[in-house]
Amino acid sequence: QVQLVESGGGLVQAGGSLRLSCVASGRIVSINAMGWYRQAPWKQRELVAEFTSIGSTNYADSVKGRFTISRDNAKNTVYLQMNSLKPEDTGVYSCNAHVIIGYGLGSSYSYWGQGTQVTVSS
Repeated sequence: QVQLVESGGGLVQAGGSLRLSCVASGRIVSINAMGWYRQAPWKQRELVAEFTSIGSTNYADSVKGRFTISRDNAKNTVYLQMNSLKPEDTGVYSCNAHVIIGYGLGSSYSYWGQGTQVTVSS
């Protein structure tokens, strides 16, 4: 019912920048929260940055000052600008959204995109 499609990943040298995009489409009444997670090899998935349900932002300590999350509500899109990339930023970056798909109780669901690979070389 709802699809999330990420783009913008790739291979970049340390110190470089990338901009990720995530577009949500389908049966969407509204989006409560939306953000980015990443999973590095042999590690658990972790929150990178998010817009919460009240509109505030959260960032992982490791990316504060380097990454910026932004959004275009009209396009149901969230972006992640990543600057000063480090090899430890390497991983699969996935978009998550808490989407309201109806007007009754229990109409909020969590969706995930397929992910986009980010590789930072040293």
